[in-house]
Amino acid sequence: MDQKMNKEQKTALTTSATGLFSQSTSTMLLSFVLASMIASFHISGAAGGFISTITNIGMLVGGLTFGPMADRNGRVKVYAITTIIYALATGLMAFATNIWIVYVLRFLVGVGGGGVYGVIMSMVADVFSSKQRGRINSYVTVSGQLGSIVAAIAVAILIPMAGWRSLFIFGALPIFLGIFVYFKVPESTEWKEAKKVETQTEHITLLDLFKNGNASNTIKLTIMAIVQVAGYFGLMNWLPSILQQKSGLSVSGSSIWMISTIVGMSLGMLVFGQIMDKIGSKVAYSIFLIASAISVFLYAFAQTNMTLLIGGAIVGFFANGMNAGYGAIVGNLYETKIRASANNLIFNIGRAVGGFSAVVIGFLLDHSTMVVTMGFLSVLYIISFLTVLTLKENKKVINND
Repeated sequence: MDQKMNKEQKTALTTSATGLFSQSTSTMLLSFVLASMIASFHISGAAGGFISTITNIGMLVGGLTFGPMADRNGRVKVYAITTIIYALATGLMAFATNIWIVYVLRFLVGVGGGGVYGVIMSMVADVFSSKQRGRINSYVTVSGQLGSIVAAIAVAILIPMAGWRSLFIFGALPIFLGIFVYFKVPESTEWKEAKKVETQTEHITLLDLFKNGNASNTIKLTIMAIVQVAGYFGLMNWLPSILQQKSGLSVSGSSIWMISTIVGMSLGMLVFGQIMDKIGSKVAYSIFLIASAISVFLYAFAQTNMTLLIGGAIVGFFANGMNAGYGAIVGNLYETKIRASANNLIFNIGRAVGGFSAVVIGFLLDHSTMVVTMGFLSVLYIISFLTVLTLKENKKVINND
């Protein structure tokens, strides 16, 4: 079916995939140079860690601001504006002279990155049917993983040549993407049609996500997004150091683990998209959530390097593979007129709240065992599993598809 995509669908897929790829690349650069920035600005580790916190706050603000704007004024214009915001702020970080300037700029990076996410997912949902959205979204989310890999490659090439500041100049390149999209990419036919049927007095706000039977799904999907982000932050932020400190894995070994896990995640996304389109979102999420709960808990008992690598890939396959479905499931449950608002509200609240899992896991590791820590993540996945079973279909969206 993907081979029969029309021009509008191809444009939406290309624009969305390029957008998430660029956003992931620019946003991920910080994690590779944080230690260098801490040394350059002579700040504490806590002050350096707050850079990530302020970025997440910016993402929430951007998501809540630009989601309704994209629903009211068009996906393309907001996509372009938010892309330019995060790219320009990233580039200006190369010239930051103190940590306060970095805080302001990273907040803006978050605003742009958080704002563009829902737009990207909505552009795909607007032009593909519910039977295609799962795998199409999986292609888009895998492009985000590729962006992270490109960020790592840029670090290896640019820092030895020109220092950490040059990396942020590289991160500003998506400005050109934003300009191109603003002038060259048209709005989708579905969005234009949705605008025609709106009344003159209708004004899209975040409150629409809690009206007309949407409140239940909004709350439930937000819980699922919090669990999704909590699992990702917990696994990717802590497991490499856990493997080094408690399992005796070397730094290079933990890097191989990271690559293995990312490969597992990407394959999981592609498989999840296929499964979701063929058997439905409830069944697909149920399978992956139960598998995540089991594999994460069993991973606590991995001992050898081989089981750590294979187990990491399996955990990544299930735990982050289902990340590919969030844009699709929102597209299936919300009408065109509020899709961007729904995507941004749900996933950016997930980022803001779920991000605290790194703190909780750090506490558990200090005061308990690896088994208890991984058991905590397993319980979260079970909660998400029970939640997905109660999601309600939106007949208006189904009829339109």
